[in-house]
Amino acid sequence: MAEQQSKRRKGIEFRAATWMVRHPGWLALPTGLPTSAALFGVDTTAGVGGVALAAGAAVCTGWYRGHPDSFDRFAAPVLRAWRRRWWTYMGWRWRNAVEDCGLTTENRRTGEVRRPRILRVRSWTPTTDVITVKMVPGQAVSTWEQQLPVLTEALKAVRLGVAKVKPRVINLVIQRSEPFTEVIPAPEMPGDVREVDLDRVYVGETEYGTDLTVSLTGDHVFIAGATGAGKNSIPASMLRGIAPLVRDGVVRLWIADPKQLEFSALAPVAYKYATSTETDVEDGAYTIADLIKEFRKEMEAKQAAMSAAGLRSITPSRETPLDLLILDELGAITAYGDIMRLVRRDLAVIATQGRATLSRMWGLVQEPTKDTVPIRDLFTFKVCLRVTASGQVDMVLGDNARARGALADEIPNIPAETAGIGFVMDQRTRVPIRVRAAYVTDAELAEFVRFVSPGHPGASLKVVA
Repeated sequence: MAEQQSKRRKGIEFRAATWMVRHPGWLALPTGLPTSAALFGVDTTAGVGGVALAAGAAVCTGWYRGHPDSFDRFAAPVLRAWRRRWWTYMGWRWRNAVEDCGLTTENRRTGEVRRPRILRVRSWTPTTDVITVKMVPGQAVSTWEQQLPVLTEALKAVRLGVAKVKPRVINLVIQRSEPFTEVIPAPEMPGDVREVDLDRVYVGETEYGTDLTVSLTGDHVFIAGATGAGKNSIPASMLRGIAPLVRDGVVRLWIADPKQLEFSALAPVAYKYATSTETDVEDGAYTIADLIKEFRKEMEAKQAAMSAAGLRSITPSRETPLDLLILDELGAITAYGDIMRLVRRDLAVIATQGRATLSRMWGLVQEPTKDTVPIRDLFTFKVCLRVTASGQVDMVLGDNARARGALADEIPNIPAETAGIGFVMDQRTRVPIRVRAAYVTDAELAEFVRFVSPGHPGASLKVVA
């Protein structure tokens, strides 16, 4: 027989006691002060309390003024989270928000309204909060995804994202204002190959104040964005981060550049460089189709050598370099003209078989539709900068990415202020993360070319694989 449930609600005194147990800090003050006054006297309690408050304020002020880095890293997030927990997301504000947005359920027996409960508030930066919420029975992550637009307005936020933590527990990522109000400067170029970590190549910053990095040994990179969105800053930043490896032949650049603008500056230092998308060339010019086909042959030659040697992986070196295929304006290569019939299969093979042989692709595109880029799902790391249609967000980042909070189509079209701002997906939680790529000027790109060109003072440094 099923266990019988009462139709009566739990008494208010027991609900209050439960709340106190969950929030013991609020119980300490009203009980501690009278107890101290009874044991030690009112004057002693007031004096000790005043001295403690003054000392705490002095320590915090001194820490805040004397060492901003450590204060902002350790103290500020705790203080900010506490303030927002009990002010921005305090009881009645949260209660009204979830009730107005239809995120409550009712116990049919007792009539009790069950509300989602805030378990924890974290505030990594002044602009972004992460709230851990325990859902009520009858809800799922999809329930919250559907209500994100109205909940965003109810909480007076700019953007909300949602991710499942465990059964009945979710994280709400709340962006309260734009985290990227300043241009991120280009990364410094390491002077030696020993300073380069190919598994963590710097690209820019995330909304949590951490570095945005990409694994060059593990990922094919897909970058989508409208004109002026700042696509070229992403590969330019990564190239500066691996400059010593390019200089010493450990990384070889294969560049397909049909637009012949930003990447044309890299032609002198590229291992292979092509611009023509034509297929019927009478003068024997080296075309993009030729470059891609040769790249595939190089990959297959590595596969054969590894098979003969019984190797499953190789380490980047002069003898076994990491080959990097950069495809600017990928749509012009895979969607338009006769070239698409020649290169689609080659690119698909490279994307699916290039991991072990250190054969990597970076693709940049304005229109990320399946017709334009049929191989887009084969890229393992995707960045969606400002796009012109809401549907393009899911095309780049995957199903329901926009519903989870990747509002790339709402990034203002002001290149001077928003270039490089976009979204990536957290690989573990599948929640969108707002990011900004570092900005690399033409002069800084020219500096990279000079650094990796033969004859540079550091060109004779020993390669450490």
